[in-house]
Amino acid sequence: MKTIDDLQVAGKRVFVRADLNVPLDGQTITDDGRIRAAVPTIAKLVQAGAKVIVASHLGRPKGEPDPRFSLAPVARRLGELLGKEVAFAADTVGDGARQVVDGLADGEVALLENLRFNAGETSKDDAERGAFADRLAALADLYVGDGFGAVHRKHASVYDLPARLPHAAGDLIAAELTVLKQLTENVKRPYAVVLGGAKVSDKLGVIGHLLEKADRILIGGGMAYTFLKAQGHEIGTSLLQEDQIPAVQEYLARAKERGVEFVLPVDVLVAPEFPDLKTKAPASPRAVSVAEIPADQQGLDIGPETRKLYASKLTDAATVFWNGPMGVFEHPDFAEGTKAVAQALVESPAFTVVGGGDSAAAVRILGFDEKAFGHISTGGGASLEYLEGKTLPGLAALED
Repeated sequence: MKTIDDLQVAGKRVFVRADLNVPLDGQTITDDGRIRAAVPTIAKLVQAGAKVIVASHLGRPKGEPDPRFSLAPVARRLGELLGKEVAFAADTVGDGARQVVDGLADGEVALLENLRFNAGETSKDDAERGAFADRLAALADLYVGDGFGAVHRKHASVYDLPARLPHAAGDLIAAELTVLKQLTENVKRPYAVVLGGAKVSDKLGVIGHLLEKADRILIGGGMAYTFLKAQGHEIGTSLLQEDQIPAVQEYLARAKERGVEFVLPVDVLVAPEFPDLKTKAPASPRAVSVAEIPADQQGLDIGPETRKLYASKLTDAATVFWNGPMGVFEHPDFAEGTKAVAQALVESPAFTVVGGGDSAAAVRILGFDEKAFGHISTGGGASLEYLEGKTLPGLAALED
């Protein structure tokens, strides 16, 4: 796979497929981590004298313009981080985009409007997707894939466009691949994996694959309650994917057979209802043993004993991969579990990887120094699919 160092970019129009899919509160960016992660590659191309055309998706618009998902706020923030104005095209492949691109001088940057405002970006029809890729290709001379958070999608700008232009991987994708190989090839042991988040169905694939590689797997978040139910515990009104219980039981059995330590919560924080994440009103949580979850309560975070247990399971690890919060970390009453895992990683001498998505957001929201971790990924879903052993379309498209 070529990198941008293999390209001659001076004076060329370089299309950079970044991942600028940041959370917005109206026009306010609440976490600019993905924008900051995209800056080094863009800045490198600027320094080399390229005309840089940046493109990304944001949210899930329905294939047509939707002002709620405009990248205009992102253009402003990207300009601040680059220390130079970023021209913004109010469309993706229309007259506006062509005029903005045609107006670029060497070393200047433009950002196209949300790629998903065009139905061709995400179409399952190869011809429709290809037609959109053709129009994007007409804007540029070279392609750089640097949106790691999107490489698991067979989308026009990720999969079809590289076939139409000389292409290379950006520095962010190159760095992500280097890290992921450290989690899958010649891993330093003990190798501990911490998995959280809401749905167990989202993580079964990666659990199955990591059972072949990890020494211990720690489970938290909403998905833990399906595991607890599978062990015979009553879980009150906690999140449950009942149809996943047979698969969970099979995985627990496989872990036992392979000698993989599978660690589940011993206590949880419960409350009568899901907390209000806007007002952050007190939710009156209390800690209970997993054997004593009341029928009218739901678990919303791991408890204090589990926090200690999980921290102890990470102290001797040489490699740690963490994906998914331990509870509803957006509310202060249920943030301590996620905070405890993050703190354990900070204090660990291990090579620590935070697997993107909500975990990366939690690290920033809870005030941790990102440099205290070995690596914070920008690609939650993409990271998981890579660790499952899947072929990622956006990476396959960048191969020579």
